[in-house]
Amino acid sequence: MQDLQAAFTERLLAGRKPAFATPLHPLLARFSGLRAIDGSKLDAVAPRLKILWNNRSVVLPGAVVAHYDLVYGVVRLLDFDADAAASELKRAIRTLDGVEVGTLLVADRLYGNAVFFAELSDRGLFGVVRYNRTMGLKEVRVLSKRRFKGGTIEDRLVGAGSGQKTEPQMLRCITWRKGKIKRQILTNVLDPKRLTAEEALGLYPFRWQVERLFFDLKEVLDLHRFYAASPNGVAMQVHAAAIVHTALRIAQAEIARDVKLAPEQLSIPKLFPRVAVAMESTAAAEVMFAATVRANPGVRIKKPDMHDLPFASTTLASIRVQKRKGPRRIRKFCKARRTWKRFPGSKRRES
Repeated sequence: MQDLQAAFTERLLAGRKPAFATPLHPLLARFSGLRAIDGSKLDAVAPRLKILWNNRSVVLPGAVVAHYDLVYGVVRLLDFDADAAASELKRAIRTLDGVEVGTLLVADRLYGNAVFFAELSDRGLFGVVRYNRTMGLKEVRVLSKRRFKGGTIEDRLVGAGSGQKTEPQMLRCITWRKGKIKRQILTNVLDPKRLTAEEALGLYPFRWQVERLFFDLKEVLDLHRFYAASPNGVAMQVHAAAIVHTALRIAQAEIARDVKLAPEQLSIPKLFPRVAVAMESTAAAEVMFAATVRANPGVRIKKPDMHDLPFASTTLASIRVQKRKGPRRIRKFCKARRTWKRFPGSKRRES
């Protein structure tokens, strides 16, 4: 199913130009691709299986690692593991083998260690990762220091890692300070001309797009409850959701192009359900028209313009992103999620 999803994505993207994250497009001249990588545990299984009736722990059916293409706006790779307790870092490293050489990946501080950077370098890949304080840094030399956005940006060449699990890695440590505010990231792009300190700092916030991907898959495409009784069944549901997400993101880019807006200005929770209804209604209308033609042989029946039907259109205002009013909503944590267990049979990795 993962191979099907990958093939579907490649076919849809063939010949298309990048439409998302316009500020990052100049980097495509220096890197073969731009991705954000992250992992997420899947939400609870909906039904209580018989073997779990006496266990009140929440049952998690597995976890995923996603490669989100920042400039095409789609899932490039979605790796499913039935064991929700498996190490995210190890699962992420496992996904690097199929990534095109020269790709730049953006990741959070979990990936800020010498092992991950060593795996990237072995495959000819690059990373921009938030600094993890557990990794020791030894300064080699200062590459540059200057004013930037009201603060100071310092670009240093450092040796990273203790050498216990892997050889220390030569990295750039880019730090921006403004008063008490501090931003610090690491990258194995050692040539400042290929990736300037300002570009690296500007790139990292786009990592949040992969978090938005997980939200869209779970909440918008209903990948927040699982009904399958096997890891393979869950895997099929996960990859099917990714395929639908890719198709709808392509539609989002085309709609935005037609109305001369950036795709990010269209709201996914508003747009996706409308597109899904239009697709289903159009398919039903086509089937009905074909049946009507067959039921009236020899009669010339004029086909109505589907674009004129109510389900085929909506107003631009109803699908645009609205600016937030008031403070950001704080999500409530479900106490039941404090204790959870693996999905039955998940210790054996499914193909």
